[in-house]
Amino acid sequence: MFGFGAKLPVTEDEREWVDDGFDRLSRMLGRNRMLDCAIVQPTDEFFPDTYDGSESALENLFRRVCTYMRVDRKTVELAVIPDTHDFRELLPEYRHASNDPAGLHFGGESNGELPVVALKAVLRQDPLAAVATLAHELGHVILLGGRHMSHDTEDMEPMTDLVTVFLGLGIFTANAARRFKQYENDRRYGWSMKRLGYLPEVVYGYALARFARERGEERPEWTGHLSTNLKTYFRQSAAWLERDSRLL
Repeated sequence: MFGFGAKLPVTEDEREWVDDGFDRLSRMLGRNRMLDCAIVQPTDEFFPDTYDGSESALENLFRRVCTYMRVDRKTVELAVIPDTHDFRELLPEYRHASNDPAGLHFGGESNGELPVVALKAVLRQDPLAAVATLAHELGHVILLGGRHMSHDTEDMEPMTDLVTVFLGLGIFTANAARRFKQYENDRRYGWSMKRLGYLPEVVYGYALARFARERGEERPEWTGHLSTNLKTYFRQSAAWLERDSRLL
């Protein structure tokens, strides 16, 4: 009745990693960046432009994601990975893998070149997955380009997922978590078409509950955009966090 029986859906190690991750991101980017960000939702309010999968529509989508994540659009290049092997000739950094990547980030760390965010062509027809992919790759731009983390950081990829939650794009990356499989190839990172991202749904559920708790949101309406599983994990995590705060 009072939430004292609330059970945390994540393991203790997962909980500690998320809590520590929020602390690390607060030190890297500033806590106010999390407190002040908009919770980006799949609505016309946040994405009012007509989307038809065209190059101009994708550009509009990318500009908005850049704005929400506070990345200057002029400081990053956008590319589309074609459904052929020609991309290897255009971008030598890309190497063919058994799982075709849905998104890639590379460059921008030397020689004054701009970082490149690349999106698999097929995702142009799926705006929700496109937003999740672009948000994750822009997370690389923020963490790696800002020299907050390095490629050698052990949990760099999960932290890149967590920064999307920290900056208000977690609805998209969390909902996409079941749909794709992670892809990693040397210093080029991205996703294959089986699972998007690196964090499992249950960890996203706790991370989103932690995010809401940090912002003082008790019953956020934006959870209505989460998948059924995520809503369950969010509610369980939120109840546990509420109980935990009462016991302090």
